[in-house]
Amino acid sequence: MIGYVTLGTNDLDKAVTFYDQLLSSIGAGRFIETELFVAWAKSPGNPGFTITKPFNGARASVGNGTMIAFTMDSPEQVDAFYQKAIELGATDDGRPGPRGEMTGFYAGYFRDLDGNKINAFYYQPPKE
Repeated sequence: MIGYVTLGTNDLDKAVTFYDQLLSSIGAGRFIETELFVAWAKSPGNPGFTITKPFNGARASVGNGTMIAFTMDSPEQVDAFYQKAIELGATDDGRPGPRGEMTGFYAGYFRDLDGNKINAFYYQPPKE
């Protein structure tokens, strides 16, 4: 259903360096690159993630209530992805662990270098 997600940045070079390192940790690489934006995916047919300078020339800003979630293959991968983000300069917005009433949902939250809220999660539906 989702083809790609785009977040704005005010420092494209810094954001690209951050996401190159973070997304390579889950097997995603660049697949489109211009002077204004860079897009990553695990393969060209998979959903992508893009960082861009705003096309209207205004400053990028964080959307209140906006969050991008990356699906992981295990709780351990959530932990590693979250930790990698923190090592790269992201800020904690909720350490990895089980979340809420949703049994089997494990997630970690952080803010990227521009303040965008990012989530890494693993979901294992309960067996009935």
